Amino acid sequence: MPPDTAPASSSRDLRSWLDLVERHGGLARIGAEVDPVEELSAITFLGSRQPGSPAFLFDKLTGDGMGARVLSNMLAASKERYALAVGLDPALPVRELVTETRRIGSRRIAPVEVAAAAAPVRETTLAGDDIDLTRFPAPKFWPGDGGRYLGTGNVTFIRNPDTGVVNGGVYRQMLHGPRRLGLNMVPGRHGAQNCEAWWKRGLPCPVVTTYGVDPAMFIAATQVYAHGESEIDAAGGLAGEPMQVTAADLSDLPLLARAEMVVEGFIHPDDVEREGPLGEFHGYYSGKTDLRAVIQVERVHYRHNPILTAALMATWPSCEIGEYHAVMRSARVWDNLDAMGVPGIAGVYVYPASASAAGLMVVSMKQLYAGHVAQVLALAAQCPAAAYVIRWIVAVDDDVDPTNIGEVMWAMSVHSNPADDIDILRKTWSYRTDPSLAPDARPYGSKALIDACLPHRYRATQSRRARLSRGTYERVAARWAELGLPGAAPSITHFHED
Repeated sequence: MPPDTAPASSSRDLRSWLDLVERHGGLARIGAEVDPVEELSAITFLGSRQPGSPAFLFDKLTGDGMGARVLSNMLAASKERYALAVGLDPALPVRELVTETRRIGSRRIAPVEVAAAAAPVRETTLAGDDIDLTRFPAPKFWPGDGGRYLGTGNVTFIRNPDTGVVNGGVYRQMLHGPRRLGLNMVPGRHGAQNCEAWWKRGLPCPVVTTYGVDPAMFIAATQVYAHGESEIDAAGGLAGEPMQVTAADLSDLPLLARAEMVVEGFIHPDDVEREGPLGEFHGYYSGKTDLRAVIQVERVHYRHNPILTAALMATWPSCEIGEYHAVMRSARVWDNLDAMGVPGIAGVYVYPASASAAGLMVVSMKQLYAGHVAQVLALAAQCPAAAYVIRWIVAVDDDVDPTNIGEVMWAMSVHSNPADDIDILRKTWSYRTDPSLAPDARPYGSKALIDACLPHRYRATQSRRARLSRGTYERVAARWAELGLPGAAPSITHFHED
């Protein structure tokens, strides 16, 4: 592991990661008083209009009664902060980050339990009517939002009563009252399935929701894993060490011992309140106000001066769903293709600027047989990691860097004939508020499969690519500093063939 790229073992948490980020120049501390109603989000949005902008830690919030702080733009459009969260070298190019993420993403490390007395999150505990969540600085992000949202950068844990597996997911939570939190779960996802399994037993669903978590836990909770896998184990794999948990008061769910704040409660089947809308990742509000589930809060545990994580949903590069999600999703698509036995994959990249890695995916491949491109496009489009939303899937040859949009545009411009090289998949999986679809068509979308590879059937008669010879390249690269040119010579992988 490169030096100074991961928080220290046994004490890694959001605070240790922020110390690391600050040493790398990626944290902006804001000491002036800021209103969490629209002003905090406006500062975050305006301060993050360029990729690589810093995370913002707000130390003084108007109306705060708990000594709390708010962190925004935590990961967003920063590959460096993603790398620091998972122990990788922040100087790695995006393409190499995807490759390294495949390695660490395959690990599963189960959590370790620590005593309550050793869990920082239990520094203060509130129960029953002593709880008043309205005293925390819950942001309202956009003028048309339905209310203030305590939970956007949080992780919610629900155990499946049949299998015992704990699911961790990121679901927005609108603040309804001192002890009432909305919970907007996506139908069909594991959290919703687990909740319904409790209700089918005639029981309320126990829930733990956690704020200010180790970024590796947040990253894992945003991904889609098999129903039998726990995101806590996946987070341990990303971190390279187990998450620390401690026992809850009201259920057998784990509490993240080093989180900033944890809420325990129950979700009752008929307990709903009007929730939403919220300005979302696609740049529009998330539809109409609707009745959604509510957490009845029974316990609140928190550290002194807790840091709440606020995930701004906005157009790229200001959206919290940014580079980390692009890298993680790209790695998982590649894993899916490998698991299906598809050969010849040289790289995958889902572009974060395409509605937060929800629009455009590029697969680089070495063509090995007739129909290979069509196979890759179809399987990549509908593999588990890409089936949701991604609507433009482009295949390019292995000499094209999928993370370089200039090279991708070149391949599309010189290899793809629209009349022959675009296929459409219909009735695919989109989201409930997709602005491109008529309201009564949602969530059934479509996908375009674009073949931007050199046509396999005509390879024997195609003109050769104009490339540098290997010897000339190596000679020039060795003289780069002598020539007074900045940095290192660009990396080239394909050369002139005689």
